[in-house]
Amino acid sequence: MKRLLFSLLFCMSFVFAEGEENFVDETQMNSADCLILQDENSIICKYLHERLEEDKEIIIQWIDPDGEISRERPIIIPAGHGSIYDFRYVEGRKKGLWQFKVIEGDIETTTTFSIE
Repeated sequence: MKRLLFSLLFCMSFVFAEGEENFVDETQMNSADCLILQDENSIICKYLHERLEEDKEIIIQWIDPDGEISRERPIIIPAGHGSIYDFRYVEGRKKGLWQFKVIEGDIETTTTFSIE
């Protein structure tokens, strides 16, 4: 009886863990974040998306505090990859709230950061 109960609990925990893993993956899909490294004069932005079996072209935009696109470029994410990075120097950038936007098909992912 103990073996049956133990086996049942083990199977249930495995099913629950797999469900949790899928939930976590969904929340991490299509996210962007930027980090400012003042000592290195750099802004590094990262975009995460679901790993795909084929190459995927995305468009990256850096939008300045005036709402103008400071930089726009297409990037190809190779098959099997789940993220890309883009960086710029802090020096020479307008002060204020910036946006880093990634357009992947009809999905737009945006994050903001401030240059002071």
